[in-house]
Amino acid sequence: MKLAVAINPAAGAGSAQQAGTIAVEALRDRGHDVVVLLESSYGQLLELARSAVSSVGVDALIVVGGDGMVRLGATVLAGAAVPLGIVATGTGNDVARMLGLPLKDPLAAAQLIDHALLAPPQRIDLGRIRRGAGFGEVHWFAGACSAGFDAVVNARANSWSWPKGKSRYTLALLRELAVFRPLSYRLVVDGAAESTTAMLVSVANGRSIGGGMTITPDALCDDGALDLLVVAAISRVRLIAMLPRLFAGTHVTHPAVRIERVRSVTVGVEGVTAFADGEPVGAAPLQIDVVPGALGVLAPAALSRRER
Repeated sequence: MKLAVAINPAAGAGSAQQAGTIAVEALRDRGHDVVVLLESSYGQLLELARSAVSSVGVDALIVVGGDGMVRLGATVLAGAAVPLGIVATGTGNDVARMLGLPLKDPLAAAQLIDHALLAPPQRIDLGRIRRGAGFGEVHWFAGACSAGFDAVVNARANSWSWPKGKSRYTLALLRELAVFRPLSYRLVVDGAAESTTAMLVSVANGRSIGGGMTITPDALCDDGALDLLVVAAISRVRLIAMLPRLFAGTHVTHPAVRIERVRSVTVGVEGVTAFADGEPVGAAPLQIDVVPGALGVLAPAALSRRER
């Protein structure tokens, strides 16, 4: 088959390019015609991938990197028949984890992709974000979109060039814990308007963010719905105490936590840049909807059973 492989050379602290080479060689060894897409700019790589799918014509788009590269693939392929393959080499890899894919093992990822190409792709839902004037700007996500404490931490971590990997996120988290204050939100949840003060609002298609923080442990990526998480305003001491439970997914019974399955959420909040799959999408307000079965993925079968 004809495959396009898009590589983010900065992912995984620079390891993605080597991983991409291994994956490309493995796919070529299995007889596939592989076109390599490599750009240092995310925007240029996005346009190159769009061109490969629309103009060149490929049987699948493979992305090498982390959740940000999965978001790139979802943006290019939302609603298309062309499936997405993932060679997970990033720091978080939450979408690859959600799909049961190999993590930081490009040879195993290539072997799985080669095998999955023999069958119809698995279809998963995507989250669609509309923002800007008249909600005319559109973004997509496969994992989660957040506009709260974790988004502020993400923004802080992205502003630092050191340290590399998960430790940068951990240090940013500790930095923001010292100064973070609850935020005032205006939400419209499946048509019902409400105002609330909260530490965190996240709309998730998968179960985890930040490399395994299990924020919505019962979420399914192919159920035609998203999971809304709201952590109500609590003290920093109580938030610190809750963090281990957030990572373990045992926070769902905490009195400050609300999780519900939704199809549409409008999020309004001041002074926060929202993040989707670890990448910034811009300031609120955001209109977030689920688009069922919007993306085909080269992954093992029975996604819902595995997610449970």
